[in-house]
Amino acid sequence: MNSLYRQERNHSKILASPSVFVYIYIKMKNTKIFGKLIFSSLLFLTSVLFLVGCESSNTKFNANVDEKNVTDIEKEKEAIKNTLTDMWDAIEKGDIKRYASHVHPDFTQWGETAKTLREGKDAEVKGIEDWINEPTKVATQMKEPKVTVRGDTAWITYYWEDEGTSKGKPFATRGKSTRIFVKENGKWLCIHGHYTLLEDEKK
Repeated sequence: MNSLYRQERNHSKILASPSVFVYIYIKMKNTKIFGKLIFSSLLFLTSVLFLVGCESSNTKFNANVDEKNVTDIEKEKEAIKNTLTDMWDAIEKGDIKRYASHVHPDFTQWGETAKTLREGKDAEVKGIEDWINEPTKVATQMKEPKVTVRGDTAWITYYWEDEGTSKGKPFATRGKSTRIFVKENGKWLCIHGHYTLLEDEKK
């Protein structure tokens, strides 16, 4: 009995000892600090994962935008080549109105053998019309076209080969050319042409 009483008193002394309260306080304080560290770590990890997710989304978005831009540019390049081909087709069929629909009002041209600059849409259309009425029959082929698009301005370089008859006499020519196009109201219009004859390699 006395032994049990002494044990209870010893436990009471231990619990009442200031060092026990200090120990408990330190444990509680360390627990709070540990909790803060855990919370801070989780917050940091969440932020990192969020940033990684955003970066991944941005990368995918930018890749999609770049792919769309490339696709759009390729479509514009084809549109320019098709416009030039249609201009030639209009000449072959004598459709001067269709040809004129592709020519910009401020059109200029250095012809194959021209010593002066042809200026204006009216001068270009009249020149083509007079040539057709000689009469002239011609078929033109485009070789090695290279198109560059910069916004609403583009240029195409190419070699051409044509053959036909003019005033009843056969002819065939080949040369190199640069044409400049501008896009207005959703349509590509030819605003400049520069043509250079090449010597016949067969001669």
